Amino acid sequence: MRSVDLAIYADALAGEAAALAARAERARSRLRQAAIERAARADLPPAAVARLEALGLLATRAERAELRELEEALEALALLQAWVESRLAASAA
Repeated sequence: MRSVDLAIYADALAGEAAALAARAERARSRLRQAAIERAARADLPPAAVARLEALGLLATRAERAELRELEEALEALALLQAWVESRLAASAA
């Protein structure tokens, strides 16, 4: 493998890692927002909850499974990045 090919691939992987990290952060944010909305539902009068739902509020959907999958993908990607970086370092030596 040529060093330049490894370097280009490492760059592409860094971009993928950044995109996955951003998606994971958005998933975390949705989980936090859904928790806030659940607490509000419990404390607000039913009529207010119904009105807010009619407006499309109190409707955040979040799934822990999505976040788990993103975190697992990030871990796997980190392993691939480390492998590519080690090959790049070896080719430079």
